Amino acid sequence: MNAYDEYMRGIVQPMREELVQSGFTELTTAEDVEHTLQDLKGSAVIVINSVCGCAAGLARPAVREAVVEVKPDHLLTVFAGQDKEATEAMRSHFPEVPPSSPSVAIWNDGKLAYFIPREQIENFQKEQIKDHLVDVLTNVVSQ
Repeated sequence: MNAYDEYMRGIVQPMREELVQSGFTELTTAEDVEHTLQDLKGSAVIVINSVCGCAAGLARPAVREAVVEVKPDHLLTVFAGQDKEATEAMRSHFPEVPPSSPSVAIWNDGKLAYFIPREQIENFQKEQIKDHLVDVLTNVVSQ
């Protein structure tokens, strides 16, 4: 590993752990993504994580709070810009959605049920994002 990659790995580790410590399964390879989605039953929140400020101050905190209120069956995450193959593999499962990070995909019974792109994160308050996600999850999980 070169010095830059090692430096970046150290920088993003706390950003990864923030979701993992909240119960998210981190998918770091394309194989992880394919294996996980292949057999996934029920509902899932999938966070496309990022190093940007709106991920740190808005997306991750809002998602962590939302999934406490409405618990989907699965919590998954990939890290854009870091685990490029895993992120590309995840995004290939919702090709109709332009790449966006941070973002949140709601997966239900083998398909994309809803998507919250960066544009619906970066200019909103954390509470608004959390409430939006809770509303969506309430509808998806209760189906």
